[in-house]
Amino acid sequence: MVRLTIISLFLIALAAGFSAMANKSSSQESFKEHAESRRNISRALSSEIKKNSYPANAVININDDKENYKVEYTLDKKLQKQANDLLQRYKPDYGAIFMINAETGEVLAIASQQKGNPNGENLNLKASFPAASVFKVVTATAAVDGAKVDPRHRIAFNGGNYTLYKSNVLSDKINRWTRFITLKDAFARSINTAFGRLTMENLNPAVIAEYAGKFMFNEDLGADFNVEQSQAIIPKEKGFELTQVASGYNRQNTMSPVHGAMIASAIINDGKMVTPYIVESVKNDKNEIIYSGKSTFNTPVMSKNSALKIKDMMEQTVLTGTSRKTFRQMVRDKKFKEIEMGGKTGHFSGSNPRGTTDWFIGYATDGDKKIAIATITVNVKKWTVKSSALAQMMFKKYYE
Repeated sequence: MVRLTIISLFLIALAAGFSAMANKSSSQESFKEHAESRRNISRALSSEIKKNSYPANAVININDDKENYKVEYTLDKKLQKQANDLLQRYKPDYGAIFMINAETGEVLAIASQQKGNPNGENLNLKASFPAASVFKVVTATAAVDGAKVDPRHRIAFNGGNYTLYKSNVLSDKINRWTRFITLKDAFARSINTAFGRLTMENLNPAVIAEYAGKFMFNEDLGADFNVEQSQAIIPKEKGFELTQVASGYNRQNTMSPVHGAMIASAIINDGKMVTPYIVESVKNDKNEIIYSGKSTFNTPVMSKNSALKIKDMMEQTVLTGTSRKTFRQMVRDKKFKEIEMGGKTGHFSGSNPRGTTDWFIGYATDGDKKIAIATITVNVKKWTVKSSALAQMMFKKYYE
């Protein structure tokens, strides 16, 4: 009797093992099929999305059946209208707004405009904009998560807040003009020289390159529409060029608004960077769903604890830092008192398109829903609106 029971248990366990293997194999096959369908959707729709067009029907190869399918998108009508209206109202020379659900990757709004060129390409997909001080998110993460630097770490620095000179960043001399600032405050106020000194004292090229890779610079972002690869060129030696990269004080490192929102999503999403998708479903002529968009995540960029620390630093940008004036009214508005917001600004002159690039990437959450955004404006002669103001108005529209 005992022997039969043992044999029975063995057979049950063996059957369970085979079942698990079969389920795993089926799951892997399903993932591969979905990934292939996603790539085919990208091939079919990317040329249209590049033209700011979102066709209701498209010829797509799904599961080896190439037919004219009905396409439904994740776009939120209210948010999409708001994004388009804002760009039309302020008319920057170049402008783009990209908002996603930070937990799922669903694209909620994607708007782009070029002054005097209504048929211009979708700027959200272009990675030719200088990353500017947005790259400080990479540097701060490399410091906090990689080098274990505490956000309260005090940095001694000489020189101005927004300049970067060799004589200041390569010298460790303390004199009567030396100022001290925490990493947290240097991030919120985007102080270049402090980030230069942080780099010289606590970081090296390898750790900055590692986190640039984790944040998916120089890689395909994996969205279901084509996005140009962001570029990060990291010097192999410690020195002034490395401090320029780490503080975002160069034109060589570039990124797209799509990538900017993804970076922000990693901070509010416990260190996990979500991949955007814009196609909600594909249906056949019988109105049957043959493809559904779904969330995909990249390898965690940082630990959950580190993400909380970077999140706190990004909150200070909105509360006391470079975006405090833009967000002051919303922060004080009782209607939005439960909303947590954070971000990072960037400001640098670029050549493609030519003009001064102004960035804001950030997130907002009410404790339930989480969103991430990237806004960008490029102006040749005069400013019409700050990118942070565009983001703030999008946050308001989402939570009102």
